[in-house]
Amino acid sequence: MNQRSLKLLEIRPLVGAARILPDIGTEERFQNQTLRPILKLQNDLLIASFQNYIVKGKNKFHELKKEARLDYISNALKKDLKYRNTVKGMILGQFTLEEYSAYSADASAFNKRITSMAIKRLQDQLQVFEDAGLIQ
Repeated sequence: MNQRSLKLLEIRPLVGAARILPDIGTEERFQNQTLRPILKLQNDLLIASFQNYIVKGKNKFHELKKEARLDYISNALKKDLKYRNTVKGMILGQFTLEEYSAYSADASAFNKRITSMAIKRLQDQLQVFEDAGLIQ
């Protein structure tokens, strides 16, 4: 393992809910061992990027009710290819070479996991946008 990989692994937070049991599948192991810690590490950047996305969307997000805001987040990551690729880049840029190799073996399945996990993370933090005075 090279120096970059060691440093990346060193700065990742522990995720208590990420269970790594011997009998779990490869995708779930990758999700719990790699994706969850990276998403937690990148949380502030993910939130800042979504706040920027809201502003670029002419703040329509602010006019929506809670359920519509949840859908807005989901649609931003599912339908806006440019934004989805930005978020994916935030995550992939934190991979070690070994993790990138594992990711490349089934990128399509892992991309779906990254997208759904990012959606869930943003949706679970609607309060952050309210606290920041973004929702009126």
